Amino acid sequence: MENNPFGSRKDAQENQRNINVDVVIIGAGPSGAIAASLLHKQGKQVLVLEKQHFPRFSIGESLLPYCMQFIEQAGMLEAVEQAGFQFKNGAAFRHDGTYTTFNFTDKFTEGPGTTFQVQRGQFDKLLADTAASQGVEIHYGHSVNEIDLGLNSTSEPKLSVTDEHNNTYQVTAKYVLDASGFGRVLPRLLDLEKPSDLPARSAIFTHIEDNITDPNFDREKILISVHPTQKDIWYWLIPFSDGRCSVGVVAEPHLIEHHKSDVEGGPQVELEQQLWQLINEEPGLEALLANAKVLQPCASLKGYSANVSTLATSQFALLGNAGEFLDPVFSSGVTIAMQSASMAVETLVKQLDGEDVNWQQDYAQPLMQGVNTFRTYVQAWYDGRFQDVIFYEDPNPTIKQMICSILAGYAWDTKNPFVKDSERRLNMIVDLCRDHTKAS
Repeated sequence: MENNPFGSRKDAQENQRNINVDVVIIGAGPSGAIAASLLHKQGKQVLVLEKQHFPRFSIGESLLPYCMQFIEQAGMLEAVEQAGFQFKNGAAFRHDGTYTTFNFTDKFTEGPGTTFQVQRGQFDKLLADTAASQGVEIHYGHSVNEIDLGLNSTSEPKLSVTDEHNNTYQVTAKYVLDASGFGRVLPRLLDLEKPSDLPARSAIFTHIEDNITDPNFDREKILISVHPTQKDIWYWLIPFSDGRCSVGVVAEPHLIEHHKSDVEGGPQVELEQQLWQLINEEPGLEALLANAKVLQPCASLKGYSANVSTLATSQFALLGNAGEFLDPVFSSGVTIAMQSASMAVETLVKQLDGEDVNWQQDYAQPLMQGVNTFRTYVQAWYDGRFQDVIFYEDPNPTIKQMICSILAGYAWDTKNPFVKDSERRLNMIVDLCRDHTKAS
């Protein structure tokens, strides 16, 4: 196996007391797999440490077209295209009888306009397996317990790792990338956690056999539905290629708690009751899923938005959700994860090759340009401004293309006025839509 610092897997197990590599990556999800592949292609010695065993369940199943560039960059495009995932060409939005769509091929920014909707267990395993087939070493069932950054910024980080048999060993690396997602390993170990400026929200979700018979239902788009009377409650419906869907509802915790019932059967039954009670309050979704069957226990996430005080230093960088998670409404999670992986690797390779880099200027600031663009639209979705734009009956074609680019993931394209000056531009078009609606 090329560039394998461990020799054979048997040798690796025997010599786990002290491993030295160029880069340790914590987590084998999309950001970890992409980063590992890109670093390996640059001839760097990489070790990926993944706490769980794949496949494992995860949400974030509706990819954005911008992701496809990173998948191709990592040499994984053929594997993804041949996996049989559900083709995706856009997003559909529905509220109180109004239905509108965004076709991702009709956008302002150049680049891929289609992607896939994926069961993340299968998708994440495919990316990790492809990285492994390229020569990346991945240790599953291994948890990072401690990290020692030394006395100064030039020290090599040392990690204490425990495998699934409770054996502990040390890894010394020139750099650490945290791709642990909601596990947020380094933010927890290094006390980097910072409250999010987004209100706490909760999500309840599951997978279903949808049995949808409506001939007008478009399986090639994610469907975002809005509660008919409470516009800050919304639902996702993500069709898969096997007749299944991911379905979920998002709301502030007190709104979900309001739907608790007194039925017997424990927390799982209660979650399922809450989910379907909320679904049945949206007439379009209730009709669409009239024959649906739940395939797995409902799960929930509470207070999922997160932030950190430091994204990167000369010793470590946080990727994707390990750094900041906004909200699932525009499916930006995997896109931010892959973008952060690509940007971090570009900066890291320069550092490993002896060039001077500034992690704040070269990584954190440009990454946050796109994250903050998404943040603008997430906040505006919940306060109703962006919903007024989405459901406006007579949109300007050029402006719709610019907004479509952001919904397709191109939140780093500063040639797009709605990226470069997101808050002001959005407020301008919100005022125009509202004034026209009042006049009519």
